[in-house]
Amino acid sequence: MFSFFKKKKPEADTPALAEAQSAALAAPAAPDEPSGQADAAPAAGPANFLRRLFGGGEAEPVAPVIPEAPAEPESPPARDATNIDPFAARIAADAAVLVNTYEGQLFPETAERPGSEQEKKKSWMARLKAGLSKTSSNLSLLFVGARIDEDLYEELESALLMSDAGMDATQFLLDSLRRKVKEEKLLDAAAVKGALRQLLVEMMRPLEKPLELGRHEPLVMMIAGVNGAGKTTTIGKLAKHMQRFEQSVLLAAGDTFRAAAREQLMVWGQRNNVTVISQASGDPAAVAYDAVQSGKARGVDVVMVDTAGRLPTQLHLMEELKKIKRVIGKGMDDAPHEVLLVIDGNTGQNALAQVKAFDDALQLTGLVITKLDGTAKGGILAAIARTRPVPVYFIGVGEKLEDLQPFSAEEFAEALLG
Repeated sequence: MFSFFKKKKPEADTPALAEAQSAALAAPAAPDEPSGQADAAPAAGPANFLRRLFGGGEAEPVAPVIPEAPAEPESPPARDATNIDPFAARIAADAAVLVNTYEGQLFPETAERPGSEQEKKKSWMARLKAGLSKTSSNLSLLFVGARIDEDLYEELESALLMSDAGMDATQFLLDSLRRKVKEEKLLDAAAVKGALRQLLVEMMRPLEKPLELGRHEPLVMMIAGVNGAGKTTTIGKLAKHMQRFEQSVLLAAGDTFRAAAREQLMVWGQRNNVTVISQASGDPAAVAYDAVQSGKARGVDVVMVDTAGRLPTQLHLMEELKKIKRVIGKGMDDAPHEVLLVIDGNTGQNALAQVKAFDDALQLTGLVITKLDGTAKGGILAAIARTRPVPVYFIGVGEKLEDLQPFSAEEFAEALLG
């Protein structure tokens, strides 16, 4: 049925015929004919078979196809912008977008913004005022065309309580303001507002304290805080700040409980060119001890020990924090020299409870207030100053490096009351 695919050779009947066929096959082909190709029967192809089957007649003989000699392999084209696989290019573009997004959100840029110190100060004040705008607007509106009477004091009391200042600080400020208005005979609303701002500065002044560097070799700092307060990011920013003052820094990834905490700190170490002491899993106290010993051996200026975030109500975890502090002391006398607590400025009165609990357990030497933007009210600093005046070393209003600045009572009061 399918015999047109292959044609049998006729068998030789006699030896003479076989000899003649052998001689014919051995004869050289004519110069103008391809060898062994010119005598192919035109009816042997599928096209001719179909033509006979459907009455189309015989087809014209098809010219034999002579296979050409294989060409020399071409060298691969140069890889340039016009010769990239579109699929691979799309993947590379998407990856670049993801890297830029991840870099900008989780690990902010460390380059300083250009401009003079005065311009940077204005920019910082603008961001601080924007972060505290909710409380600032509530307080400032009370003094617009206001009369100095009991109604004003009641409205001030409500506004201060709403700003998370707490009852103790609010009562102290109002009593002091009443006395100051009476003694100085203030009749103008703007003057009363200025008096309140000055009282707020005097209340928060004890929180001002610079972070002293170079008094120990190395200066060992233990960083604590609840989950989500921005502790690890703050450590990365502090490391960069200290490098500006020619301080070499070593980090200890003591947060061995939270997923990716070690990796996040190591990324900050790479960005700041800082060594990170870490273990994939293990005792946080052992990591802290190794970091102190490594800092002493390397002669670094500052060793910062990250710890796992925990709630102050988790007493067994608070006991582990105490253990880390004791082990650090075994690694170096009088260490840790600084015990900092990182606080989320949006947690309100809960922040004051954190300060009390961590101070009782670790004897805090300083605070870092982060996230004083968005919904932050800011009055919590007045509550801390009145109830547990632990120095506030830094405050933060955003994710970038310049958004973490030393605390100033004057600047803070200016941002709150204008």
